[in-house]
Amino acid sequence: MCILAVSMFPQIAVLAGLFELIRFLGIFNTPWAMILSYTIFTLPFTVWVLTTFMRDLPVEIEEAAIVDGATPWVIITQVFMPLLWPALVTTGLLAFIGAWNEFLFALTFTSSETTRTTPVAIGLLSGASQQEIPWGPIMAASVIVTVPIVVLVLVFQRKIVAGLTSGGVKG
Repeated sequence: MCILAVSMFPQIAVLAGLFELIRFLGIFNTPWAMILSYTIFTLPFTVWVLTTFMRDLPVEIEEAAIVDGATPWVIITQVFMPLLWPALVTTGLLAFIGAWNEFLFALTFTSSETTRTTPVAIGLLSGASQQEIPWGPIMAASVIVTVPIVVLVLVFQRKIVAGLTSGGVKG
């Protein structure tokens, strides 16, 4: 519940505190600032989704593995992981999309062109006034930026559908 409660706050509410933390750690304008902020940003969602999925797995599967003499490591790697792959792929892809499209943290925690993310770079293409905005390059860049997401969704389409529709017991 604590992890999920973090997601109730809007990004702007935690921005100042997170900025001070990133400056204190000395990771401003580095990829580590993005990794830390995106982990904080996506962790509540991923924990919530995976916890919900794991609660739907029947206890009988684990009990059957214990009766068969499986160790805890074998139960995790050979029993639960095959069942969790669709949920992990789905959750990972949704978290990636959220981080890929994030603008506020990337704008705040980066200052050079080498560390800037694509949404920020596209946002900074605009000119000073309405007449100077280069709409053609902005729209072209927006389309190009969506290509990796479309490719990932097409590649993992079956796992996504399985992760959204499957349960622990097949039959």
